[in-house]
Amino acid sequence: MNRILILTLVLLSLIWGGSYYFIKILLEDFGPWTIAFLRSSLGLLTISAIMLLTGKEFGLKKIPWLPMTIMALINTAIPWAIIGFSETRLTSSFASVLNATTPLWAIVVGLLFFNSKTDRYKLLGMGTAIFGLVILLGLEPGSVVSVDLLGFFGMILASLFYAIGSYLSKRLSERLSMYQVTFGTLLCCMAGSGGAALATEKITLTGLYNLTTLAAWAGLGILGSGIAYILFYFLVQNGGPEIATMVTYLIPVSGIIWGSTMLNEEIHFSLITGLVFILGGIYLAGKKIPEKTAENLKVSS
Repeated sequence: MNRILILTLVLLSLIWGGSYYFIKILLEDFGPWTIAFLRSSLGLLTISAIMLLTGKEFGLKKIPWLPMTIMALINTAIPWAIIGFSETRLTSSFASVLNATTPLWAIVVGLLFFNSKTDRYKLLGMGTAIFGLVILLGLEPGSVVSVDLLGFFGMILASLFYAIGSYLSKRLSERLSMYQVTFGTLLCCMAGSGGAALATEKITLTGLYNLTTLAAWAGLGILGSGIAYILFYFLVQNGGPEIATMVTYLIPVSGIIWGSTMLNEEIHFSLITGLVFILGGIYLAGKKIPEKTAENLKVSS
């Protein structure tokens, strides 16, 4: 892997890992749905500016808006709001670690609804990751869990939405460019989260007069929802999907670094141990069976 790809990978992990910190800051002034609206609106402006400057086609008539809206709500608006809610009950570091389980839930969704095949590596990976989640819960014989269950399972639910949305977005990506998918996703997310915010939350923009809040909004919207997509697809195009998905392993690490340095969040032994098992499970679940072994398994079955 060359230096450009390594630097891009690290930068992307810092941006997406920092999103949990930015959300934590914005929660002081806004509700979860409002944060999702602010994030998507600024992200939409960013991707629109990039498309105009680079001459990319918007192709509004080519976008299937009903599937796009459904995908945007499932893959973006709803999980963003759930993450915001969960971070009112969990540290940003803890939230970033739980969100790292998304690839595992994607495997479960694929097995249940998209006829994906399983193997021993996937099963072993799932078991390893679940053990990591038990460690994070702080489960011990005769004891009560040591974390907020509503926040914990909220993050698991957000990861599940991401997993379902990944399959939906994959189908749209086959017909549209990455810029069109990003534009459509953020536009529909902005509309959906804005409507939910108006219906359920008290909205005030006075918090945007604060420099720290503005910086967090910029970090979450411009970087996390605009520039990050471009960096990710740069990795896909120049390094391949295998290189791009390596960011999964780095995001929770950078999330912990952001939380401990900027918010003084404590790094507990259980957090690191749970993270190791979860990332180990992701690695095992993504491991491919050698062709000869796979052929032997087919014959034996």
